[in-house]
Amino acid sequence: MNINTLIPVLWQGLLETLAMTIASAVFAYILGIPLALLLYSTAPGGLTPKPVVNRVLNIITNILRSVPFLILLIWIMPFTRFIVGTTIGTPAAIVPLVVSAAPYVARMVESSLLEVDGGL
Repeated sequence: MNINTLIPVLWQGLLETLAMTIASAVFAYILGIPLALLLYSTAPGGLTPKPVVNRVLNIITNILRSVPFLILLIWIMPFTRFIVGTTIGTPAAIVPLVVSAAPYVARMVESSLLEVDGGL
């Protein structure tokens, strides 16, 4: 393969990778931060303690964090097809990346909120 034919293909792949990374990170934070705020505020000793809601959110977050990405990718294919209209390509890859990353963002933000001194 000639380098002149390889560079455009590599450039296109780089741009698609950056688009998937940036879009999935933005949407993961858009979903993860409110989830973290719900986890933090509904926890025992939180702003509005609701043990049942907190328990359900904890279970969902823990399950999504523990599922391997490839299994999650296949598991949510119908959801991806519903949202994007296809299960192939860059836009379709963003959906499972967001579903996979949002629980991690939620736990990270929740941990940060729990580290703040209650007297502040």
